[in-house]
Amino acid sequence: MRRFVKVFFILLVVNFMPALVLTTGANAHEIRPSIVDVDIQRDGDITLEIKLNLEVIVAEIGTGVSETQQSKNSDKYDAARKLEPVKLKEAFSRIEAGFLRSIFFETDGGALLFDIKSVTVPPVGDIELPRTSIITLAAKIPSTAKDFTWSWNEYLGSSVLRVKAENSDKPVFAGMVNAGAVSKPIPLEGVVIAGGFEVFTLYIEQGFIHILPKGLDHILFVVGIFLLSTKLSSLFWQISSFTIAHTLTLGLAMAGIISAPSSLVEPLIALSIVFIAVENVMTSNLSRWRPYLVFLFGLLHGLGFASVLNDIGLQPENFIYGLLGFNIGVEIGQLTIILICFLLVGFWFSKKTYYRRYITNPASIAIALMGSFWFVERVFL
Repeated sequence: MRRFVKVFFILLVVNFMPALVLTTGANAHEIRPSIVDVDIQRDGDITLEIKLNLEVIVAEIGTGVSETQQSKNSDKYDAARKLEPVKLKEAFSRIEAGFLRSIFFETDGGALLFDIKSVTVPPVGDIELPRTSIITLAAKIPSTAKDFTWSWNEYLGSSVLRVKAENSDKPVFAGMVNAGAVSKPIPLEGVVIAGGFEVFTLYIEQGFIHILPKGLDHILFVVGIFLLSTKLSSLFWQISSFTIAHTLTLGLAMAGIISAPSSLVEPLIALSIVFIAVENVMTSNLSRWRPYLVFLFGLLHGLGFASVLNDIGLQPENFIYGLLGFNIGVEIGQLTIILICFLLVGFWFSKKTYYRRYITNPASIAIALMGSFWFVERVFL
């Protein structure tokens, strides 16, 4: 009990100390993928409904950043978030020609040229949260076209491509297209339903990418697990309990059985990172209840993974394939992190008498500080 109290006390100190030293300018906003819904009719009419953060485009945030504050135009972005819908649409109208030129919808009958049918911008609301606007585009597909590919300029970021069947609101194809990449060819005729194996391999890739390189918070959590004990047996039980836990909540969340707002889940994930790191400093031995704690934290991380799959969407008939593939991808990512840690640190230094003093403790403190920053950012900023 005394050890737990000490861990809890230090957790509080580590979490709220950064709140005193953070500047008011540390207000970062994650740039999430845009969602592109493709609706193809039998008469050749095609509609693209693009759900996106319009302020990112208007402010010209640019490429190579995952958060708006990393861009030199972050002030411009913050100002755009305060614009009323009419004003934001006016700002977009000045760059809409360039936006249309940045869209590449290629068919074997040639490139399509789209017209903007509408731009829908919600009210300002809470300016601390990005709002989702909708741009609707329309075009006509050549009668000879058999398939299409989708891409857009790299500066527009990643996109989730979802193709709808006629007279259905459910996507019959869904996949992530990374910034600057081109989707695979997708047939135009008939119902385009990705096969089970195709979905399985696609979601393995997405699960791995969500850990490496995009999941820095999950990476630090796994590194924190590694630092206390590099023994394979202890790592096996911890990683296994974490995998079972996030698989459970991810499956339940995707099935619609449970749900939790990201405003609650993301700060708790940050706290889980801090707790693991602080415990590394407070104790030199792996406790018997550590795997159970990792299991509880894995439940939280599974809810965080669910937000990624919700963005992409899963067809009911491919639910198991996608869920299994994503979890395998996550697991491969986690094991890759463990392997890297072992090759860089564990193999060379884990047997040294100074391992804990010069590696475990400094690295754990750094991880705790990073996790505490995320907690403050996700709650207060």
